[in-house]
Amino acid sequence: MELLDQAMDSARSLGADYADIRIQNSRTESIFLRNLSLKNTSLRETHGYGIRVFKDGAWGFAHSNAFSRDEVERTVKKALAISRQSSRIKYGKGLTLAQERGYIDTYSTPLIEDPFSVSLAEKVELMLEINQALLNFQDIIQAVFTLECQKDEKYFASTLDARIRINTVYIEPMFSAIAAAEGDSQSRSFRPGGKATGWEWIRSLNLAEKAEKVAEEAIMKVRAGSLATEERRDLILDPIHLSLTMHESVGHPTELDRVLGWEADFAGISFATPEKLKKFRYGSPLVNFFGDNTLPGGLATAGYDDDGVPNQKWLIVKEGILNEYGSTRATAPVIGLTMSRGCNRATNYYDFPINRIPNLYLEPGKERLSPQELIADTRDGIYIQDQGSFSIDQHRVNFQFGGDMFWEIKNGKKVRPLKKIIYKSNNPEFWNSVDAICDERFFQTFGVTNCGKGQPGQRGRMTHGGATARFRQIRVGGSQ
Repeated sequence: MELLDQAMDSARSLGADYADIRIQNSRTESIFLRNLSLKNTSLRETHGYGIRVFKDGAWGFAHSNAFSRDEVERTVKKALAISRQSSRIKYGKGLTLAQERGYIDTYSTPLIEDPFSVSLAEKVELMLEINQALLNFQDIIQAVFTLECQKDEKYFASTLDARIRINTVYIEPMFSAIAAAEGDSQSRSFRPGGKATGWEWIRSLNLAEKAEKVAEEAIMKVRAGSLATEERRDLILDPIHLSLTMHESVGHPTELDRVLGWEADFAGISFATPEKLKKFRYGSPLVNFFGDNTLPGGLATAGYDDDGVPNQKWLIVKEGILNEYGSTRATAPVIGLTMSRGCNRATNYYDFPINRIPNLYLEPGKERLSPQELIADTRDGIYIQDQGSFSIDQHRVNFQFGGDMFWEIKNGKKVRPLKKIIYKSNNPEFWNSVDAICDERFFQTFGVTNCGKGQPGQRGRMTHGGATARFRQIRVGGSQ
């Protein structure tokens, strides 16, 4: 586009050390049903551009949604002026940017059926069908279904002569049922997370069958008992549950800006500081965490990040040892790295890109092992499915997690369902207690679409995954 070239030519002529422009059009559709009533639909579209200028070791950023030559020129000059002011209070002697070259490329989310080509009527009809299936069960008093679809179209250019076009799409369905009986109420959800794909994924999920299971387990859960006391027990955690646990206790602590203390809002700083690299035992030798922004269907898979750095795959934790971080062109050189891992992303055109968690997953076990075999090998434990509440301290060390469905295991068998269960642990106790991980046949992903970070706040997206794993002798008990 002509305005891309104009912006970069202007930045060069004004003396910028580096500059880039990101033109972005984002379209988001949200639908919300409660019981058999359509409560809300919205279709929001934003279109504009953000320009970054790097000068004398500091950033400046400005944005606009007016597409004219005069406005682009004004926005470049504003970003440059901000960078000059920022350099007066710059970090140390000033930032340096990791090496990179300019790419000319195009990336699009692989899909068959664009979710925005499916009518609102068809989507609502499907959602009503699922809610009706949930409400057909006598003890189900409420059914909720939410659906979100988003499409982002980006044009990126930089003074490195990058010219990149990126088109991404994701879908996120979620439905839940609330059961009431015997003076209590409990919920159970189907929540597969977001996925970068087309509407064909929704058609493949067999939601009606899943609705029946959700209703049955909500009713089972409301009549279930809990645990009277907190004791050390073995934990078996399914991949959806693990996705939240790894997000909070591995993903955020290995964002390099958080490690450096540049970011402390919302999620705090990190205990996993640079002197621990290649030395600190984060988990047992079975634990390998990959950052992988090439993951098919991953929400951080977009070809390139907002620095124009290609998506990559690397080991963040290698055989239990802290190995590397998620980094950007600005954070990587601070700890002596010459290249970025491509983790710089912004939510909207008017947001400054920040260091984000990549697609992050726990490598499956190499020995053939099923969840059923893992349960059969456990004498006294708790099996937790799906996600619930969580709490973690401001250094990402001590934490507690709930879940959505719980089972007591005795002598290799699931003996009864439970409710109101939480477990407590810390880094590194938790990941060092891993003694078994199911194999790749049971690998499953979960896409996070609402990771909050930054001031002003941004909503980030990334995908996590793993296979069912066992954690030995973790504090587990009942909650109120």
